[in-house]
Amino acid sequence: MGRGTRPSTGSQTGQRPAPRPWQRSSRRQRRRPGHPCPAGGAAAPGPRPSARWGACGPRSCSPASFLPGSPPASAHPASLHGSLPHAALGGMALPGARARGWAAAAARAAQRRQRVDGARGSPRPEPASARAALYVHWPYCEKRCSYCNFNKYLPGGVEEVAVRRCLETEARTLLRFSGVRRVESVFFGGGTPSLASPHTVAAVLEAVAQATYLPVDSEVTLEANPTSAASSRLAAFGAAGVNRLSIGLQSLDDAELRLLGRTHSASDALRTLAEARRLFPGRVSVDLMLGLPAQQVRPWLGQLRELLRRCDDHVSLYQLSLERGTALFAQVQQGALPAPDPELAAEMYQEGRAVLRDAGFRQYEVSNFARNGALSTHNWTYWQCGQYLGVGPGAHGRFVPQGAGGHTREARIQTLEPDAWMKEVMQFGHGTRKRTPLGELELLEEVLAMGLRTDVGITHQHWQQFEPQLTLGAVFGASEEVKELQEQGLLLLDHRGLRCSWEGLAVLDSLLLTLLPQLQEAWHRRDSRVPDVPAS
Repeated sequence: MGRGTRPSTGSQTGQRPAPRPWQRSSRRQRRRPGHPCPAGGAAAPGPRPSARWGACGPRSCSPASFLPGSPPASAHPASLHGSLPHAALGGMALPGARARGWAAAAARAAQRRQRVDGARGSPRPEPASARAALYVHWPYCEKRCSYCNFNKYLPGGVEEVAVRRCLETEARTLLRFSGVRRVESVFFGGGTPSLASPHTVAAVLEAVAQATYLPVDSEVTLEANPTSAASSRLAAFGAAGVNRLSIGLQSLDDAELRLLGRTHSASDALRTLAEARRLFPGRVSVDLMLGLPAQQVRPWLGQLRELLRRCDDHVSLYQLSLERGTALFAQVQQGALPAPDPELAAEMYQEGRAVLRDAGFRQYEVSNFARNGALSTHNWTYWQCGQYLGVGPGAHGRFVPQGAGGHTREARIQTLEPDAWMKEVMQFGHGTRKRTPLGELELLEEVLAMGLRTDVGITHQHWQQFEPQLTLGAVFGASEEVKELQEQGLLLLDHRGLRCSWEGLAVLDSLLLTLLPQLQEAWHRRDSRVPDVPAS
């Protein structure tokens, strides 16, 4: 599901920027497979970014992802959290006639989108500065899973109509600030967004379509938990405009699901997956976690093979990351559970990616695998360092605020706590809590770290979009350390660009410890050659 790759929401403990990946212990990183780079939030399946390292996620930015401190991408996944019984949500429930009424309203909204799309036709391609992906954060869950430290809240007396109106308002405001004329994809993450009503999803999509161009065939993804997504609700979400589901299975072992604090069973997961595939054929993504306490390689591979007999065309593998403040972290610290074995996790990852390759899946990103072309286009925006807007409590975004007179890309974080966020949206039209301008070098660092997460890597053409003067060859071509990585078969630098090999993709974290300093040195050498312009 790419949870580690979608734009992730900040933790509830504050917004202090996370350390950059190359500032972490190299010994610790090299023992964690595919734990390579900063990403932000969605899924992703995914990353808890700082103001600098957004997206990406996922799925972006997840406690169960390979990303430092994570989802996003970044982001790439169904919610990792518990599902909420409808009766507990009061106004958010969809019983009987009310469910049918809201489903009908969602269908009408989707039809209006189609009519608008048909009336506008297919406009000429917009420049990159006028395109963006949109991440919408639904912050509510039934309970906090044992490993989760995402920005999530129990609903209490939540009034969904008020939340919906604020999501619509903030989406319109940020679209106006960004000057975005085309939204390429929309990702509803959380939290557990499948607990929201289909009418809320339809209303947000309609607000976006009214404010900018949202093609009727744009990828619209919803994270869903097995027990919060009954057949009728999934169908209603489809009528509302959702055309891709990201389901947080996490495990097919009931004991592991209890350990993680999940509210569904393995049979619940497989039943929901079958129904999702019936309603959204070819467009269902699933997550599987690895590296849990006491988890062993063979039983986990058995789960993966069972999943491959039941799944659609997209699978995400995420390693458990113990996060301070979570129940699972406390249990390990107190000795009640054994610490996860990083060597076993690395073996699971390597064996798992081989199994997926043999089953016809392309590993198009560190944690994400697709066949039959079923890549997540939303998360691909994160990895290509495209613009994305983050709407909702704690959401992250990255865009150039052209509509507000800006010229530099900014990293934005929305206010974390839902009630405070709603007050700000009602007062100012948006709840942006922090804006951080990204310097040219910082942006290039992101292009490098995010692009190398993919099997395509960074083409020369893509690099030149961000840096037309300093080529990939000028940065890395003469480096003896880079040549050594090439000789080891971990890295390729050729006429196509810079990318990891199959072996290198699994140890991207250690490669970045070499590549990022090379970029910084080349950048500073270039700056030192630029003469000062005397003041007039």
